[in-house]
Amino acid sequence: MKKLGIILCMVAFFGCSQAQEPQTLDIAKYLALADPEGIHPNEQQLAMLEGVIPEEPFQPAPAYTDRQYWTGFADTDLGKYYLKEADELKDRESEVPISDEIYRRANREGNRGIYKPRYYRTMDRLEKFILAECMRNDGQYLDAIEAHARAILSMKSWIHPNHDDDENTVLEGKRVHIDLGARKFALVLALADELLADKLPTDLRTEINTQLKWRITDSYLASTKQRKPKSNSWIRSTSNWNSVCTSGTLFTIMVAEESHEKRLQAVGSAINSMRYYLSGFGEDGYCSEGTGYWNYGFGHYLYLAEILYDYSGGSINLFAFDNPEKLKRVANFPELFQIHPGLYSPFSDGVTRVKSGSDNFAYLMATKYYGAQKQDAFRPNESVQSIVLGAAYKNYVGDTPEPVNLPSVTYFDDYGVVISRGQQAVPFSISIKAGHNDENHNHMDVGSYIIAYGDEILAGDIGAPSYRAGAFSDNNPARSSWGHPVPRINNTLQSKGRKFAGKVLETDFSSAYDQLVMDILPAYEVPELKTLTRSMKNDKTGAGTVTVTDAFTANEPVKFGTAIMTLSDYEIVDAQTLILTENGQQVKAVVTATGGRVTLNDEQVPVEHLREGGPAFRIGVDFVEPLAEGSITVTYTPLTEQ
Repeated sequence: MKKLGIILCMVAFFGCSQAQEPQTLDIAKYLALADPEGIHPNEQQLAMLEGVIPEEPFQPAPAYTDRQYWTGFADTDLGKYYLKEADELKDRESEVPISDEIYRRANREGNRGIYKPRYYRTMDRLEKFILAECMRNDGQYLDAIEAHARAILSMKSWIHPNHDDDENTVLEGKRVHIDLGARKFALVLALADELLADKLPTDLRTEINTQLKWRITDSYLASTKQRKPKSNSWIRSTSNWNSVCTSGTLFTIMVAEESHEKRLQAVGSAINSMRYYLSGFGEDGYCSEGTGYWNYGFGHYLYLAEILYDYSGGSINLFAFDNPEKLKRVANFPELFQIHPGLYSPFSDGVTRVKSGSDNFAYLMATKYYGAQKQDAFRPNESVQSIVLGAAYKNYVGDTPEPVNLPSVTYFDDYGVVISRGQQAVPFSISIKAGHNDENHNHMDVGSYIIAYGDEILAGDIGAPSYRAGAFSDNNPARSSWGHPVPRINNTLQSKGRKFAGKVLETDFSSAYDQLVMDILPAYEVPELKTLTRSMKNDKTGAGTVTVTDAFTANEPVKFGTAIMTLSDYEIVDAQTLILTENGQQVKAVVTATGGRVTLNDEQVPVEHLREGGPAFRIGVDFVEPLAEGSITVTYTPLTEQ
């Protein structure tokens, strides 16, 4: 049975005994006590935690000796899935350690393909073998478990080479770092030791715990005491790295660390760290990383919340944290972020579609705690997710997917993102953002937009470059504003930083049309500019018409242009007209201007690997002569059969 850490005390009152409720951690008060920018808990915070954290380590699930639990788990769909996977994989050998030469090459080239698949397959197999052995209890997976565990323990570095520095100081043993991979190696080894116990050789268990202390506990706690740690700097990150690395690290420490004091410090540090992670979401629930990273990052946040809730007997509630309404908005973000059912804006490093069969743990947890729509099945990515939900996952799935009834318009007012959905039989819609240029997985993309016709995206943001060498450079053409449908002034692109932002000035939403005006001048460092606005109107009558207008004034004539971006086939019909085609859907784009004459200049985006496929094209719309005042309007209309 799980160690929930609930201690029920009986006290006498007028001769009667009453059970006290378990103490609840007031997270708002706890955070208010934190040192400025501090992660490691101070004495006052530690005193608050003393009453809610058990003396003993966390037991995430019963050991293999609890045959009722594990035979019951084996009868579930999840159990059968893990047994099938383990049976198919048990004769495979570990794929780590990988040679130093390949590690250094992967680090130098940013090449994930030569390292990452082998690295992750090893840890994925091990966790499946562990659960299978607990269910079968016949020893047939023990050799594979021991071989994989010893192979992992023999690795010089547990991190992915792309996350080491240029000098490979982690590989060289000069420092210890926890990354997205290391935290999983650690939690899987901690799980093996906890669940299999005396099934494992004594020397292996000793080595597991020695290395977990060195690679995880000591490394993590040391970094939480530093303002600018070289290792584990993600503890102050607002991105998915924080929640993913924190959840795996804390799981490992709660399970494997014998010292109550260190477990207390780790729990306190994790709570302090999560205020940074959650600050990365808008107050409106907006996730600038997109739906894929919402699932990955927020899913691990919810998994962290679940294990802390269980460990503290319900005393620590990260599902509410210090702002339950915001958490609910974050949990329901993917549903409201859809342009059309199943179609998303690929802003930043987001994706347009969630792959069929993808991990959906976050979605089920959002259903469980925040009333989000049920999923058609549970597709876990990690064994700990299955342990967290257990057989109760069936309460959060439905045989028939619930219908998606999206509103006519969604406005994320904190980030300035508007999704205006056409109401036609084949809806013609636009998603447009203000945002700022220091978002998670940032692109210089203030003012970017997407034009969607039914299930297809015909124009707008082309998404992210694939993760290869140079993908995260601010100068990557798919990451800079050159590769986005936004203006370029005097050959100057948008600048990077939080202050380079857009601001929505006006909105007008109705059943017939949606429109907005945003100020995007602050995104540029062009001193000659006086004003720069981007306006959008979606006329939902008839087949639909979407217009995007950029208007500017300047103290002196400036070179001004904007761009139509597309991954679709296109034809330049004349100096003002384009026809865009994608899977049989066609949209016409007509360019008009005030103040001067414009030309269309198309060129391929010079990025070989894009996450949305390719090739992508930039059709520049540029004034022929410099102007002190002018505007460019692009009018999109669907071409429907008459």
